[in-house]
Amino acid sequence: MDVSLADGRRIPGPEAGLGRNLTYGLLDLLGKRIVTGAYETTGFPTEAELSEQQGVSRSVTREAVKMLTAKGLLTARPRQGTSVQPSACWNLFDPDVLRWMLERKVTAQLLEQFNQLRNAIEPGAAALAARTGDPAGLAGIEAAFARMEAAEAGQETYAHHEALEADIGFHLSILRASGNPFFMQFRDVVATALRTSIRMTRNISGKVFDLAAHEAVMQAILRGDADGAFAAMSAIIGEVSRIMEQEKAA
Repeated sequence: MDVSLADGRRIPGPEAGLGRNLTYGLLDLLGKRIVTGAYETTGFPTEAELSEQQGVSRSVTREAVKMLTAKGLLTARPRQGTSVQPSACWNLFDPDVLRWMLERKVTAQLLEQFNQLRNAIEPGAAALAARTGDPAGLAGIEAAFARMEAAEAGQETYAHHEALEADIGFHLSILRASGNPFFMQFRDVVATALRTSIRMTRNISGKVFDLAAHEAVMQAILRGDADGAFAAMSAIIGEVSRIMEQEKAA
């Protein structure tokens, strides 16, 4: 129950927080079901049906459906109700949608598409960082690379997960150093693509990252060599493609 103050303001009671938790719980459940094709033959339930099935209020259901619609997974039409959108309409840059897709199944095709996206974004960001990177952005790249060095040298107690995050941090620092806010809009999808592809390539090559290859990117950026930075980053992504092609052939 909300609490009323003397000046007329209202403080949400504990039910408000519980409602948000219920909404996000329902969002996660329905999002996973949509992405895994659970409603392909049955159609998407009505709000009344969802409320009854999940034991939540209509307001919680309505809010979850609204959020799924904003992510491109659902559409509502007059007299037709709510239905699932084709996957081409999903917002693939949304972190939740990406997570649901990966929880469904990581396919060779999805990994290849991730790599194609990385190849279209990261070399250009590296070249731009070399041309226009400011001192703060360049320092961020050096700090991220130092974290990778520490992981490789064993100077810190790095689990595979932490080494993975160090690698991802390096790539994101380059997006940041590019100074282009549009590149930074890709940070979630680049991080997800990296996390997914590195886990696969680590199982094949036995290592999380190639430190020398990443140092080549950093050094090119620091000396202002845009072409060199582009080529060095392209080489890293090309190696991932080579490993995946080798695995498919095997």
